[in-house]
Amino acid sequence: MELKLRAVRREDAAQLAGLLAQLGYPTDEATVHERLDYWLDDPASQLIGADDDGELVGVAALHFSPMLEVTGKAGRLAALVVDERYRSRGVGQSLVAAFEDQARAAGCVKLEITSSRYRERTHNFYKQLGYEDICASSARFIKTVTE
Repeated sequence: MELKLRAVRREDAAQLAGLLAQLGYPTDEATVHERLDYWLDDPASQLIGADDDGELVGVAALHFSPMLEVTGKAGRLAALVVDERYRSRGVGQSLVAAFEDQARAAGCVKLEITSSRYRERTHNFYKQLGYEDICASSARFIKTVTE
């Protein structure tokens, strides 16, 4: 299998909606179009797609932000999803490697990935790639805000 990694495009909205549903975040094409408007226009964010002969079969959503506490930027893998038909075939590993390359190029000195606790298989995948689960030493706080 030879996949091509490329930037996600607006015309990928329908396929991206399907991938997000597989990740556990069902949505529709119109909503994905709205999200792509701000993702694709944000210079600190990137969407890398895995393409199999024109079909989007995986996506990595990346965001880079400057850090105040140390010199450099932090890279965050905001989302990673591979079509269930392509899992365990190296697609996710290729997308994470592309994320790491882009993060280095953007001046990142730290990389972060968050993942729900129930995704144990995914956690093992990240550990195999050299990522460490630091939740025992670092808390994460989230607050949902609405208008």
